[in-house]
Amino acid sequence: MSGVPLAAAPAPDAAGATAAMRPTRVRHVVLWLTVLAYMITYMDRVVISVTGPMIQQEYGIGDRAWGWVLGVFQIGYALFQIPGGWLGDRFGPRRVLTAVVVWWSSFTALTTATWSIGSLIVCRFLFGCGEAGAFPNATRSLSRWMLPSERGFAQGVTHAGARLGAALTPLLVVWLMIHFGWRAPFLIFAGLGLVWAAVWFGYYRDRPQDHAGTNAAEREMIAAALAPQAAAGATARVPWRRILAQPQLWLISAMYFCYAYSINIFLTWFPKYLGEVRDFELARMGLFASLPLMAGVIGDVAGGWVSDHLLRRTGRVTWARRAVAVAGFALAAVAIPAGVLSDSPLVSVAWFALAVFGLELTVGVSWALTLDVGGIYAGSVSAVMNTFGNIGGALAAVITGYILHWSGWNAAMYVLAALSALGGLLFLRIDASRLLYRDAG
Repeated sequence: MSGVPLAAAPAPDAAGATAAMRPTRVRHVVLWLTVLAYMITYMDRVVISVTGPMIQQEYGIGDRAWGWVLGVFQIGYALFQIPGGWLGDRFGPRRVLTAVVVWWSSFTALTTATWSIGSLIVCRFLFGCGEAGAFPNATRSLSRWMLPSERGFAQGVTHAGARLGAALTPLLVVWLMIHFGWRAPFLIFAGLGLVWAAVWFGYYRDRPQDHAGTNAAEREMIAAALAPQAAAGATARVPWRRILAQPQLWLISAMYFCYAYSINIFLTWFPKYLGEVRDFELARMGLFASLPLMAGVIGDVAGGWVSDHLLRRTGRVTWARRAVAVAGFALAAVAIPAGVLSDSPLVSVAWFALAVFGLELTVGVSWALTLDVGGIYAGSVSAVMNTFGNIGGALAAVITGYILHWSGWNAAMYVLAALSALGGLLFLRIDASRLLYRDAG
């Protein structure tokens, strides 16, 4: 009898040691690797906008045809959003994200081998098909790692990485174009993607418990925080019929359409606007095209941080997401017309920077929303949302060429203000506290 207590005695000490153990921070490394992925996606897609005037001149492409060069990327991107998200949910983001980065980096490099508008359109379409899997799988990669109270910040900082990549790209590309021609940036950025893919595959694991770098405290903390989410979905099979039947999914998708159409103009046509309307030469155009996107970086981080802060203070996830997003859309709706009507080129750029800041306040919140309502199916839910976003982006790229031809730049910009106002109204109807698949059950 006396031996039994002696044998059992170490258990409380072991439990106490585990409880006192400080959690490792592997999830934060995962987050920053994801931030780098977002940076690379936008560097690779924005480079075509900055090199565009030189490519148009070499290939003899007019504005309406150039709109299709820009838009075909978005078409491929939109078409493969749902398949890309499904692949991540089915096979895991470690393998799928590695594969899609290798794919799109290859076509980034192959852009330099094009010789006509036809070959350029084919290459950009296939490039878009590859990048389509990036955001859904990056979201999926975080869904098993980030705590709910960290999601707004995580989505904000990842999208800040995207905007930082987009903001730095004009400065880097202009310098490279001046010294080495328009093809050099494509080759350099493609190499960055391939290096990232190798690091990701070597470090990331689909589940925290499979990562050798996590200790018991971090694994238990993540498991406890995500327990309600895991309990809500017992099967790995995506319940598409139930998810697609939810009106809230279509509200979210329509809202993101408004956002993506608007922001895409600043990623594709804005450098041309600065040259044609505000008379900036090439070197200055690179700088001033970057400024609104740098403001967007601040908006991304601020939006996610403020939303998480409101959630921790109030415990009301719907209020925390809604307050930030509606304010951001409203700010953009006011600032865009102010930028159009300003006589001073510098003041105009400042207003557009404020507009992009407002738009980017919404984006981290929107992607956190897919985690809130999507749970273990966040990859598929975010893929649907991003599909509609990229339909908006494709229409923005293509339609703007025709708007410019028939009505000019002011009309093209006023469309963005109207869509920003609509996006804010739609977000007022979204309830972030309702899991889509639980509602359907």
